[in-house]
This record gives sequence, structure tokens and C-alpha cells, in this order.
Amino acid sequence: MLVRNDMNDTNRSLAAQALPDDEIDLMALFGTLWRGKLWIALAAFIGLVLGGVYVTQIAVPKYTSTTVLAIQEEESSLIDIPSAVGGLSADSEAINTEIEVIRSRGLLETVVTELSLLEDPEFNPTLVEHSLLSLGTLLSALNLTTKEEPTRQDLLNEAVKRLGQRLGVAAKRQTYIITISVTTDGKEKSQLIANTIAETYRQDQVQVKFNTLDEGVTWLSERVVELETELEERDAALKKATSAADYINVEGLALMNAQARELTERLLGEKRDAENAAANFALLNSAVDSRSVDLVLEATKDPTLRRLAQDRSASEIWGTGSPFMTRLDLLVTRARTDVERSTTQVKSLQDSVTALEARVDDQAAKLGELQQMNRELETVSVLYETFQTRLKETTIQQGIQSPDARVLSKAITGEKVAPRTAIIGVMSLILGAMTGAGIVLLRELKTDTFRNAEELEGATGAHVIGQVPLFPISARIDLLQYLKDKPTSAAVESIRNMRTSLLLSNMDEPPKVIMSTSTIPGEGKTTQSISLAQNLSGLGKRVLLVEGDIRRRTLDEYFQKKAGKEGLLSVITGEATLEETALFHDRLGADVLVGEKSQLNAADVFSSEAFKTFLEHARAAYDFVIIDTPPVLVVPDARVIGQHCDAIMYSVKWDSTSKAQVRAALNELRAVNLNVSGLVLSQIDAKGMKRYGYGDRGGAYGTYGGGYYDE
Repeated sequence: MLVRNDMNDTNRSLAAQALPDDEIDLMALFGTLWRGKLWIALAAFIGLVLGGVYVTQIAVPKYTSTTVLAIQEEESSLIDIPSAVGGLSADSEAINTEIEVIRSRGLLETVVTELSLLEDPEFNPTLVEHSLLSLGTLLSALNLTTKEEPTRQDLLNEAVKRLGQRLGVAAKRQTYIITISVTTDGKEKSQLIANTIAETYRQDQVQVKFNTLDEGVTWLSERVVELETELEERDAALKKATSAADYINVEGLALMNAQARELTERLLGEKRDAENAAANFALLNSAVDSRSVDLVLEATKDPTLRRLAQDRSASEIWGTGSPFMTRLDLLVTRARTDVERSTTQVKSLQDSVTALEARVDDQAAKLGELQQMNRELETVSVLYETFQTRLKETTIQQGIQSPDARVLSKAITGEKVAPRTAIIGVMSLILGAMTGAGIVLLRELKTDTFRNAEELEGATGAHVIGQVPLFPISARIDLLQYLKDKPTSAAVESIRNMRTSLLLSNMDEPPKVIMSTSTIPGEGKTTQSISLAQNLSGLGKRVLLVEGDIRRRTLDEYFQKKAGKEGLLSVITGEATLEETALFHDRLGADVLVGEKSQLNAADVFSSEAFKTFLEHARAAYDFVIIDTPPVLVVPDARVIGQHCDAIMYSVKWDSTSKAQVRAALNELRAVNLNVSGLVLSQIDAKGMKRYGYGDRGGAYGTYGGGYYDE
């Protein structure tokens, strides 16, 4: 009869374990951490101890001192010389600039030199004494440190760098306050350095102002001398220019301008008269040439000439030597004389106007030059007086300079800031606990064994029919005595539970031939076989225990000796009968058919028809036949024997056999169409189960079952 478990149950079990890989079971995670609480507590305690050791033995105490400065606001501008020595601008850029000045290398180098910090091991690494076990000593011994001996400048640079690392400068928002904090390994040292940096900064401000004033005094002195020389030269030139004979004043120039205007007006009048005279002369000549008495009279408008023309004939009028012609000649001559006189007068006035205008222009230019010289002289004079005044003010300022920052609060003895015992203690405790939790989780993650029935069922898809604790015996030969003496012990009760589950696995056709196997040796399958045989015989059943592991024959270790030489192979080969070879054991209460040494291959023996015939005979002769077979992964015997069995009882050692091995063994059974009837989680360590947090979950190892079992 072949073993065929219900595949629907198997599929349901496999589906139950098919959870998404990316989901985290928080309860399982918490349970794992809770089971490892002692390890976590130990790791936290160790972390706390290490933190305490660090604080008390390793860490160097650090102390911080703070000096508070107030920045004076800006007051003036550059032409006002005090602006060069007045307060600072109160904007954020100016404050940040002053912070960088405090952090500047030049200022820190001054502090290092003033306080001789090169003689302090905290700032000069060459003065640090290394212990024999230190890294520096080790590297020196191995000649791994080939760095040249540092120069004084190198040491100074390093000291300035370290001082900068220990310096903290900050501005308080919405104020003109700057704080200077220094952290070192000494209370008084931090105080001294903080106050020294503040004082050096203030002295630097004074020095900068003094240098600025000194440069200002030098520049002003040079400029005053230059202006004084220039003033003397310009004054002399002005005096020389004003003493010249051809220079006139503004009033004389105005009179000359009036004369020029008057002559210009006269010239215009004379030009009009000359033009009129020329026109009259031309008109007269034209009338004379026309020989028209009327035109001549109209042109001359002379009454005498009109009277001489009356009552006379043309011949008398125009005759040579006539009174009319004599008078006309006189008028023509007079008209010509008037034209010549007017022309001469116009030319004379034109020359006078031109000469006067030229003189006016010349005098105006000279007067403008004189005025320009006078203005330049006044400008130089004002500059000279201004710079001379500023020179006096600056000279006075040189002796009364004060810094732009004042100390609001001097640094006091440094306050301890490191190591912070409370914080380090808490952090050490937390880190220790986290490390412990990590170890617990890592250990759990790397665990590839079975610790409870749920894990075993979930990984294999088969049912667990028994959870058998480790039998408290020192040798295998003591097993039968323990089963007899402790019938109500936890181990024996677990066998009884296993028996019940196995027999009820198929109520319609209870199994008669039961195979007991495992994945690898040492998982307790033989112990389960013997215990089950003893338990079934206790029900008044006829039971045959067959040693199917004829290669190792481990039953000899459980029984004192064999009653005869014949065994399983003799029965199969027909050399002896089952009734003759199977021996009844008193303490077991059942017959035992042991194995025997043979040159035949075991798998071939169990594959034979003779073995099948043997089992049919045993099935008829006994109520139950229990076959203890070799492990599945070691030899193929179990897969061959299983083909003739009604049930397969598969033992898995608690927290020992890997999941991969169990899966591989079950797959080998399934490959030959065999499914186990039930799994047995064997050799369970009750204390270990409690340690893993499974002490309250089912089985004979449950904490609530302590009152039901004998020890």
C-alpha cells in the first residue's frame, strides 16, 4: 500500500506561506527582538560601560570660554577727517567682515606668538608624548613615517590652524554684538585665549586707525606744502598782472564799451548822410545830362537857380557863361564836395570804431584772465586753509584713538562642554541596544533551521504530527529504561501525542506499516521508531520493529545484544523465517528484527520482490510494523522502502537541520511519488525554546504543561 497524503492540505499550507517578500511582519520583528532582549540588554550595558570608559579614561575634557564684544556704529563721511577713525557700518556685511577679521590668520598668528602656544602640546603636535602602543610609535618603529622635521613656520601654521578650529565667532541677530568662543582642554587656557583674541582685535582696530591717521597726516602735510607754494606763486602772478600799465578795471572797460557804442551810432548816421549825398549827386548829374530845366530844378531845389531860369529861353539858360549855368556848376561842385566829405567822414569814423572795438576786446580778455587768476588764487587759498585745518585735527586725533569694539563681558573660567557625560551615556546605551538588536536580527536572519512547528509546516507544506523534546539520557542504551520508568514524562507524552496524530491521519484506513526516516543522520529517527514501538505495544498491539538501516545497524546501541546472528537479510533471502529471527524484547514489549552485515547492496535488497513478500507477511503477522530507515539525503534506501509503506514519519532535528536540506530531502521523496504522513520536530531543547520565546506555544515543551509531566 503506497503512501499518498491529501494534496489539498499540502497546497493550503504552501499558499499560507506565500506571503509577499516585501512585506515586514512587525509582530514577528518585535517578537524576535523580545526573544533577544537579554542580548540586547547585555549589548546596551556593554555600550554604556564603553561610554563610561571613554568619558572617564579616554576623552579629553574640553572647556569653552566666551568674550562678548559690542561694535560701535558709524558716525561720519571722508571730507570730515574723523570719519577715517569713526565707528563701523552697522550693516550685516560690515559685521561679517569684522568676524572674518577676528578669524584672520594674521590676528591668530599674533595671539599664538603672544601666548607662546607653540609650547603647548594641544597646538604643537610634536610635543605630544605617544604611548608605546600608540599608532605614531608603531609607524615610527616600522619607518613608515618619512615626513621631514617640521620647520618653525610649519609649526606656526599648524598652531594657527588648530587655534582656528577651536575658535568660534558669531554675531547675534538684530544686534551689534559679537561673541568670541574658544574651546580647549584647559579652563584657564580657554579664558586666556578668548580674552587675548578680543584684546588683540581691539588693538588691531586702534593700530589700523593709527596707521590710517599716520598716512593721512603724511598726505595732508605734503599737500599743505604744495598748496602753500602754489598759493604764493599765484599771488605773485596776480600782483604782476594787475601792476601792468595797460590793464584797466571793470569800470574803465565799461566806459570804453560806451564810447564804442557811441561811435558806432555816429558811424551809422554818417553812412546814411553819405548815402543821401551820393544819391543827390547822382540825381543831379542825371538831371544835368538830360538838359531838362524842370528836372534840374527838381533835383537842386535851389530858389536862386529857379529865379535865374524864369523868363529865359533854353539857349539863355544853357548858354556858356549864363547865370543859370554858373549857379548850376556851383551847385554841382557843392554836391560833389558833400559826397567827398561824407565819404571821408565815414572812413574816419569806421577806423575809430574798429580801433576802439579791438582795444575793448583786448582789455576784456586781459580782464577775464585777471579775474581767472584771482578765482584760482581764492580756490587755492580755501584749499590751503581747509587742509591746514584738517592737518591740525588729524594730528590731534593721533593721540586719542579708541577701538570700534568694546568688551561687554570678559571671558571667565571655561565651562566644560565635552565630553557630555549624560548625552554620551544615553547615546552609548542606545547604540549598544541598536548593536544588540542588529546582532539578534542578523542572527535570526542567518538562521536556516526550524525552531517551531509553524516554521516547519510553512517551509515544507506538510503537517507536524509530533514535537519531541530531547530525552534526558546519557546513552542510547538508557532509552528503554527511561521509557519504562518515566511513562508520564514530557518526552514520553510527546511520543504518545505523535502516535495519536499518526494513527488518526487516516481514520478510514489506519496505517500498519510505518517508515521512520530523516534528512541526515543524528536527527532522532531511531529514537522515534523505538519510542513509537514501545508506545504501540503498550496498547496491547503486536508490534515489529525492523532495522531498515542495514548499513549502520544502530539498534545494537539501544539493545544490549542481538539474540542471534540472523537478521533482516536472512528473512528476506529465505535463509530464516520471520518468527525465528524476530526477537521479543521485554522492556520494549515488541519484536525486533535487526539488520545484519551483507555484501549485497541495500537498495537492491529493498527493491526486490522478496522484500515486498517479507512486508506482506509481516503485515499479516503484526498489528504494526515500524521500519527505521537511513536518512533520505545519504542513501536511496528510504525512497525504495517508502514505496511499500502506509505512512512515512519524517524526523527533523530542532534548530539543527537546515531548511534547504529538508526541502531537498522532501523533494527527493516527492520525485518518487512519496509524501510524508507527518513531520516530527525532534530533540527539542526546552530551555532553548523558552530563550527563543516559544516556551508558551504547544507541545510537550509548553510552559503551561509543567504540572502534567514527570521530570
